Amino acid sequence: MTKVKWLGRGGQGGFTASRLLGKAASLFEGKYAMAFPSFGPERRGAPVLAFTRIDDKKITDRSEFNSADYLVIMDETLLDESAMESLSVEGKVILNSATPQRYTSLAEDGRIIALDATSLALEIINRPITNTAMFGALVAASKIVTVDSALSSIEAEMKPALAAKNMDIVQKAYDLVKEMIDG
Repeated sequence: MTKVKWLGRGGQGGFTASRLLGKAASLFEGKYAMAFPSFGPERRGAPVLAFTRIDDKKITDRSEFNSADYLVIMDETLLDESAMESLSVEGKVILNSATPQRYTSLAEDGRIIALDATSLALEIINRPITNTAMFGALVAASKIVTVDSALSSIEAEMKPALAAKNMDIVQKAYDLVKEMIDG
């Protein structure tokens, strides 16, 4: 089973990204998936969590998990020791940072991949909503699903005008991370 934990702030689309990953896996890859948020009476800007489980067999555990294979941090200010404690020993962090070069030394072991998802979102949709950029980055770093399945999930979920721009963001983030990984 693959477990992805999404850390973001209200309004960044963390649960939407979690759901898109689940759709990509279940609708277009023939796997089982479960996506769910964890938040209380938060408001826009407050920290929120989302979780995605993906497996080849039926998923029955509906609880939050502490040990994630991938930790997607959509807001750099949420990167702290407690966040890192929720990462499995072999896990990877996908981090949105305005200054990804700050993490170059940490990236050498392949456990952290940092990119400026906010600038990418601003460039394409003129809003700092980083969910689809982080989704594309995760797909490139993890190979949980193919980029084609990721794009298809957006096409199935969003209105056409919004889908086109978000598909562009996913593809650009995917290509950027692939280039980082492949050198």
